[in-house]
Amino acid sequence: MANLLESLGLPLAYGEFIETTPLPYLIYKFAYSSDLMADNRNYVKRSNYQIELYTSKKDPALEELLEALLNANRLPYSKSEQELGTESMCQVIYSVQLIGG
Repeated sequence: MANLLESLGLPLAYGEFIETTPLPYLIYKFAYSSDLMADNRNYVKRSNYQIELYTSKKDPALEELLEALLNANRLPYSKSEQELGTESMCQVIYSVQLIGG
């Protein structure tokens, strides 16, 4: 996941940045597993990740770049966003599921 996201050329961290980082930047993290189970074992591993894009204001062009990257790598996603008014940032969250890894 990291290698893929690094190709966008934005600052990237797993979980959070330790130091203040200028916008825009990306954070990714494991969110939860939703493995398929059968015969008392985990049959198919499904790992759910969040990719968070932080910008100073809504940036459709940057969102399109990230979405094109996900689509080109056959990673279906769902998307949500919110304004972080207290921090003057826009947060766009992409939820991605990796099957088998």
